[in-house]
Amino acid sequence: MIVSDPWFYVTAIPAVLIYGIGKGGLGGALGIIAVPLMALTIAPTQAAAILLPILCLMDVFAIKEHYRHADYAQIKLMLPGAVVGVVLAGLFLSVTPEAGLKLLIGGLSLLFCLQYIASSHKVKKKPGVITAWFWSVLSGFSSTAIHAGGGPASIYLLPLKLDKVVLVATMAVLFGIINLFKLVPYTLLGEFDQTNLLTALVLMPLAPVGVKLGINILHRVSQDLIYKLCYFFLFLSGSKLFLDGLAL
Repeated sequence: MIVSDPWFYVTAIPAVLIYGIGKGGLGGALGIIAVPLMALTIAPTQAAAILLPILCLMDVFAIKEHYRHADYAQIKLMLPGAVVGVVLAGLFLSVTPEAGLKLLIGGLSLLFCLQYIASSHKVKKKPGVITAWFWSVLSGFSSTAIHAGGGPASIYLLPLKLDKVVLVATMAVLFGIINLFKLVPYTLLGEFDQTNLLTALVLMPLAPVGVKLGINILHRVSQDLIYKLCYFFLFLSGSKLFLDGLAL
């Protein structure tokens, strides 16, 4: 039995497509809106569980397209911290009630919006190993909790001034590996039940569509405009989730 609420699909279809576009050509940070958007109609952990198998399928298409251009030295540096973040998030999710998760997702959403507004494109120095570990742990944590690890990862990677194609490729390979690790805590939490897996299966055909759209617009559409729109909607959905969490 799949999720039957039609309003769920009103939020889930654009969420999956937007995440796929980010995977394909605009960096993982674009997918930050997916879980907050879907969590407007279902429980946050259920939204994240439905998305995870779809993200793994997206990873196959994205990595196939981009793996040749990835910076594997940076991936090797970031991956250990990211795995620590996955473990910490799994422990957090196991003891946190729905109200706490809504507060977490809403709070992180608003925090990422503020970070986006405050970030400067003129970075004076490149980050070091400690900085890499800090943002990697946060990336693994937020990726596991709400599939939004691209924001923290971008804070570390952007100052390196990688070529746009190398940046997208590095994010694609990094989160492809992280998503495999995330299968463990979601399985242990019992979130891969029949309803969630069948619903994910229904939405899976959108995965290659979103990735293909992202690949096609990588060189054609203003990345800045798309990010501004996504962060605007992230602010709206994050605000509502945060307020709902306070009300519970």
